[in-house]
Amino acid sequence: VTELILPENSLVRPIDVAAMLAGGIRNVEVKKRPVVSIIPTGDEIVEYKKDLKKGDIIDTNSWMLSGYLLEDGASPIRHAIVPDNKKAIGKAVEESAASSDIVLVIAGSSAGRGDYTADVIEDIGEVLIHGVNIRPGKPVVLGIVRDKPVIGIPGYPVSAYLAYRLFVTPLIEEFYGKGRREPEKIEARLSRQVSSSFGVEEFVRVKLGSVSGNIIATPVSRGAGVIMSLVRADGMMRIPAMSEGFGAGAGVKIELVRGRKEIENTIVCIGSHDNSLDMIANFLKKRYPAFSLSSAHVGSMGGIMAIKNNEAHIAGTHLLDEDSGTYNIPYVRKFLKGKKLKIINLLYREQGLLVKKGNPQNINGIQDLARDDVTFVNRQAGSGTRLLTDKCLRDFDISPQSVRGYDKTEFTHMAVASAVKSDIADAGIGIYAASVALDLDFIPVAKEEYDIIIPEEYIDDVRIKAFLTIIEEDQDFRSAVMKLGGYDLSGMGSIVYEQ
Repeated sequence: VTELILPENSLVRPIDVAAMLAGGIRNVEVKKRPVVSIIPTGDEIVEYKKDLKKGDIIDTNSWMLSGYLLEDGASPIRHAIVPDNKKAIGKAVEESAASSDIVLVIAGSSAGRGDYTADVIEDIGEVLIHGVNIRPGKPVVLGIVRDKPVIGIPGYPVSAYLAYRLFVTPLIEEFYGKGRREPEKIEARLSRQVSSSFGVEEFVRVKLGSVSGNIIATPVSRGAGVIMSLVRADGMMRIPAMSEGFGAGAGVKIELVRGRKEIENTIVCIGSHDNSLDMIANFLKKRYPAFSLSSAHVGSMGGIMAIKNNEAHIAGTHLLDEDSGTYNIPYVRKFLKGKKLKIINLLYREQGLLVKKGNPQNINGIQDLARDDVTFVNRQAGSGTRLLTDKCLRDFDISPQSVRGYDKTEFTHMAVASAVKSDIADAGIGIYAASVALDLDFIPVAKEEYDIIIPEEYIDDVRIKAFLTIIEEDQDFRSAVMKLGGYDLSGMGSIVYEQ
């Protein structure tokens, strides 16, 4: 061989194999895949196949980390779940360190009950760091056992993901000698203000979309345990430790977790939440694979402001004007005056009180929200459901201050239903479909109109045309929505208002 085919530390591609064979090379030394042991811990952690009882948490993190390890070129080994027992965890770590290149111990890394990871590493090796100045992911443990890296991964899914990306992926890249691979970044404009605690570097998940030539970033749920925020995220925004956040409209850098082309083909929907939007997203992807629907739930008024600020292609809204008795049109005339647009009806839906199955608190209507033994969960300010709630309280002459939990808010109907289902609250106002989804009882309060606002400049956009084709013509989509329960589709696709 007189010509260099491939230098060291290069990834061997199929074409490289062909070139080596053509050059008479039959064998070549390659680096072995690093073996990574994953040890899930916790008395409450169970396998996904097990029948669940109250308090059980399915082990999802080890499966997630196994998938990312495979993507990064490592060989994952899932250890059986280890209970919260220092001796048992220590034995598992020692055995894994003897047979693996890297050991990941999931959970048990936050201060408090069951905090054994750092102690175990200290006993049989060396703790280098316990706790890092980031959120989510602060309780990470970095240590050495038998000259092998051992990393304590936080138990919350978002924290586990972030800890993996920040501390495990670079280790694997070092094993291959590839050096640090920087994620693709994109400049974006923030759709709303994001505040952050001074002194802590925060990683905020965002949805992205291209609107009027600008990439718009809309933050999603920020809790460390909100796994769907990762599923829905297109990128991560870093807020530096010495910053208290960014204002609406600020230019920010986003680290992408999806491809740029996919983002450019995304319909950005900002506004009120409805379960049918998830159905539209599914049918859009099914019928038109190149397109996606990104739905950010910030309330009806948030949607109207997003349209005003050119931050969304469409907005969902259900704002009742008490003076006229009509939905949405008075608000559009007031806040979007002079902007050419169409309001298209998506559906009519039932709103009511969501209560536990069997209604153990014997809640009969809005008047019972004033009871001392009833805890309420509210929707965020600016949402149509919040306005409906406040109207209903006024109708019954109930002060918000007299409602236990009035200040406890959620951003979606499903989040309200989940709060009731999990005993965080006794009641909350939401759509009938949410009660069906989580097997709750439902006490009707109002039938309301839910519309979509579409600015004129996007009506002929191929993405919006696909969206409209689904709601106007797709009978399978309509059947799927009706199965959710509590919907009237008699006006679906009709133009309610034009200006």
